[in-house]
Formats: sequence, structure tokens, C-alpha cells
Amino acid sequence: MSSAIHFDPIRLPPEAETLRREVRAFLAEEIGAGRFDPHRTPMTDGFDREFSRRVGQRGWIGMTWPKKYGGQERSFLERYVVTEELRIVNAPTRAHFTADRQSGPVLLKYANEDIKADILPRITRGECCFCIGMSEPDSGSDLFAAKAKAEATSDGWRLNGAKIWTTNAQNADYMIGLFRTSPPTDDNRRHGLSQFLIDLKTPGITINPIASITGGKEFNEVVFVDCDIPADHLLGEVDGAWKQATSELAYERSGPERFLETAFILIELARALGPEPDIRATEGLGRLVAQLHTLRRMSVSVNGMLEAGKEPVLEGSIVKDLGTIWQQALPGRARDLAAFAPRPAEDASNRASFDEILAFAIQIAPKLTIQGGTTEILRGIIARGLGLR
Repeated sequence: MSSAIHFDPIRLPPEAETLRREVRAFLAEEIGAGRFDPHRTPMTDGFDREFSRRVGQRGWIGMTWPKKYGGQERSFLERYVVTEELRIVNAPTRAHFTADRQSGPVLLKYANEDIKADILPRITRGECCFCIGMSEPDSGSDLFAAKAKAEATSDGWRLNGAKIWTTNAQNADYMIGLFRTSPPTDDNRRHGLSQFLIDLKTPGITINPIASITGGKEFNEVVFVDCDIPADHLLGEVDGAWKQATSELAYERSGPERFLETAFILIELARALGPEPDIRATEGLGRLVAQLHTLRRMSVSVNGMLEAGKEPVLEGSIVKDLGTIWQQALPGRARDLAAFAPRPAEDASNRASFDEILAFAIQIAPKLTIQGGTTEILRGIIARGLGLR
């Protein structure tokens, strides 16, 4: 039974560490020029097309893809380093990140040549933004219960239904959406789902923003009413998208973004505790750093397996499950550890205070175990992979 889950002992190669230095130099230049503030960016929408274009000019979007589509044919471990460095300084990556992480690989695998030749180079240049349409108003992360329909027409497909919690749809150029093309069967709820590439400028699409507790509007409901798309925008096989979507989730769920989204509070905690924290604070901070290191090792391992051509769906689900639970709990732990620590005097810069950042992190924490698949759904996938259900 235990052989179903395995984390290869992967180490980052020398070329990845060389690349890390290049990325750090680029980010230092961006921050020094005032193009983004790492202390304020977590509390913004993180959407900056110009930043994405500059990242694209460096060859750091779609960097594992074939060169004929604008990629660099570099390794997943090198891509991991770029993602890690961008995330740890809260760089505004939202304009390109979903396309880089999962939408581009889906197009590479399932789109026709004309679509790949058109869209993939634009992604690598940081000029094309994607969102993902999976969750629905009445089913959440239970993708098997999807009801949004795609019906074949004489020259394509007609979409009707709604997707919800669709991050960044208000800014995206395209969606990769999961729609029902046939009813599920009694013995296979996975049957009948298909994936589609959707141009969000197509008539029949309405995007309704959903305000979050922080006042942001990165979430959206996307409603389709008689939305007609071309026949060749079907990705892969009709009724066979579940396996495709499952493979896609190995990309979505395994990266460092799944445990670094609130890492800014760990950095600010260390600053708040000062150079000589007491024993309680030292032990607590050490535990958090050790846990972060463990999550990082697991994530590196999954990316190494992707590099080897494997599909570590279970391992990716474990990284997402443990990582989001850890980062969801981090603000509360930071609050407790800093409760009796003297606050350092704030400098004269526009740097956000520890308390301001902590308040924001506590507000966003509840969503972390929902986005990308709820904890319950993830554990169901893991249990199924272990043969327990």
C-alpha cells in the first residue's frame, strides 16, 4: 500500500543555483527601481502586465516548453527556482502565473498546432493571461458534480452554466474550463467531462466579481449563456477530461506557491522578534522554519518527478494539503509568538507594520485550504490512490 506514494530524494542541480542568483539580481533591480514593494505587494492584487513582460523577456515564463513555442527547454527544477524567488519577495506574478503553471502545459499536450503556435509564444512573452474554470456554485471542488454544459453544434460547441471562485477572470484573456458533455454513468462519475479553451471576449460570457473580506475582487463568478466556441477549442477527448484535469492538478498543487502565500508573515515575525528572541520565541520560530524546509523538500521532489516525465498526482495533492494547512495556520502562530515581543521602531519608509500585515494574513488564511481543491477533496484523492476508497 505504501508504495503508491513516493517522494524521490531530489536535489537542485548547480545550474538551478546559478539561475537563482540571476533571478535575485533581477528582482533587486525591480525593487530598487520602485516597480514593486515586497512589503506591500501581498496586500495588492498582484496583477502587473508590464512586470510579466519583463519576466518574459528574461525567458522565465514557459521556460520548460519547446523553443519553437517561445520556451527555453529548461528543467522543471530551474522553473522551481524562478517560482520560489518570485514568491518569496511577493512579486506581482498574477498576470502570467496560471498560464505558465498549468494552462500552457495543457495546451502543449492537447491543443492543435494552430492554437499552440498562436497562444504559447504570447504566454512566454508575458502577454497572455489565463484563468481556470473548474469549481461551480452548487458543487465547489467536487468536479464530478459539474453541471455546466457544452453541447455540440454544427460548427463547434455551445456553453451554458457558471463557474465560481474563478481567480483573476476579470483580467484574463482565456479560460480553460471543465464542462459536462455527457451525463455521468451509474458506475463512473468521472465520465462525461470535457475541457475547452475559451476566449473570454466571446459573446455570451458575463464576469461577476466577488468581493473578499479584504476588499479585493480577485475571485469571480463566470456565467455562460449560449456561448459559442469553435470546434477545435475542445482540448483532448470528448468525455475524457477527468484524467487530463487530474494530471493538470499535479502542476497546480505541487509548487512553492502552495506554502509561500503567507510566508511574508514569517519574515516579518523574525523581524518583530528581533536579533535576540527569548527561548519560547526561538523554539517557535525554529519549528516553523523546519516545517517550511520539509514542505520545500517535498515540493522540490514533486518537481523533480515532473522533470522525469512522471505524473505525481498523489504527491502533489499531499504537498497542497500539508502546505496550505501550514500557511493557513501560520498567521495565528505568528500572532502568538509575537504577542509579548517588543516591536522594533518602524523606519521612515512606507513599510507596512507587523500588525498590519498580520491582520491581512489572518483575513486571507481561510481561503487557502479551499483554492486549488479543498482539504476534503484532496484527502479523498489520496485515499483513492492508496486503495482505501
